[in-house]
Amino acid sequence: MDKEAFAISCFNNEFIGDDGAVVGNFVYAKDLFVEGTHFLKHWLSLEQIGYKSMTVNISDIIVMNALPKYALLGLGIPKNTSSDDIKSISNGINIACKEYGVKIIGGDTIASDKIFISLTLIGELKNKPIFRKNLQTNDFLAFTGSLGDSLKGLRALLNKGSISKKSRFVKPMLKDKFFYKASKFINSSMDISDGLGLDLEKLCLASRKGVKFIKKLNTLQIKSGEEYEILFSFSAKNLKKIRQISKQTRTKITIFAKATKGRYKSNARKHHF
Repeated sequence: MDKEAFAISCFNNEFIGDDGAVVGNFVYAKDLFVEGTHFLKHWLSLEQIGYKSMTVNISDIIVMNALPKYALLGLGIPKNTSSDDIKSISNGINIACKEYGVKIIGGDTIASDKIFISLTLIGELKNKPIFRKNLQTNDFLAFTGSLGDSLKGLRALLNKGSISKKSRFVKPMLKDKFFYKASKFINSSMDISDGLGLDLEKLCLASRKGVKFIKKLNTLQIKSGEEYEILFSFSAKNLKKIRQISKQTRTKITIFAKATKGRYKSNARKHHF
């Protein structure tokens, strides 16, 4: 049973089904970042935990073609957490907020047996919103950056190793500059949080499309979650423009497939349950 899909279906309405919900000229997105599920405390510094919790939610706003503006913060902290520890978490959140122009406008705190960060982001649309459901037959499918580093980092940590502070698992690198410039030529998009295989399945399901791969991808590229690169589609007529913007913004893109009629089903394992 897909518990995530079932839970979503219990609240099904016209706003649900994308990285964020478009209401009027605003986009709302929600993410949880929980100790023991998304990280172990000895893997990341408290500042890194705060920074990552914010950036992964900002990613959802960007891929809907909105500018992140405001956030509501829910913070669960163990009773033995010191004021310095709370300051470190908030420093990481504030660094991300300053980097992307976000203001914390409210929230709540609660005692918890684990670090628990709940964020609601509010963004303002730059132009038209970009949804998953607009994938068109014969669209090219592409992703920004390189995939696989996050899973490599996670495996190293699970094997009691260490990873660089620049690892994608520690610090997501969002491709907002490329996306905003290219948005007028993009038909559908979402961020890669559960791995390319699973997220591609979601994108195709929303548009009732299949996939024909035109580039061979390895297991790391398909299964690596928490990359926060952008999965997107565009018409063949806009290929030259997409490549130009990629060059202008120094953003690597990989065109790996074309959308077809039919259905795509990933064999990758789901992460949430």
